[in-house]
Amino acid sequence: MRAPSTEDRVLAALEKDAQASYAEIAETAGVSKPTVRKYIKKLEDDGVIVGYSADIDPKKLSSQSIALVGIDVESERYVEATRALKSLDAIESLYTSSGDHMLMAEVRASDGDSLGDVISEQILSVDGVTAAHPSFLQERLK
Repeated sequence: MRAPSTEDRVLAALEKDAQASYAEIAETAGVSKPTVRKYIKKLEDDGVIVGYSADIDPKKLSSQSIALVGIDVESERYVEATRALKSLDAIESLYTSSGDHMLMAEVRASDGDSLGDVISEQILSVDGVTAAHPSFLQERLK
């Protein structure tokens, strides 16, 4: 088994704490700060790192409800439907999926009723979307 590459160690440090300083990442990865800077720039330029985000515990978020929504789309309408879904403000993240649904979306709204409205009035109204199956997030365990 090969040892993790410098790139792997830098990525692991970033995944553990996206707010870590270059100095903290350098210490964790066992490299210099200029090396960290170089690898992060390369990973961003190559599209490996596509952004930085905060992990949120939905139970403690009093002003928002979050759901993961499995979305099924007609294959002949996939490109147009995906483009339309990506444009919806309530969809925080959209992923292709090899599971039970073609797409998985992280959807946020002010409360459960509003989240239901987003699903029924926005997601299901997209031409080509045949079904939306929400799972409401309740408490972050890890």
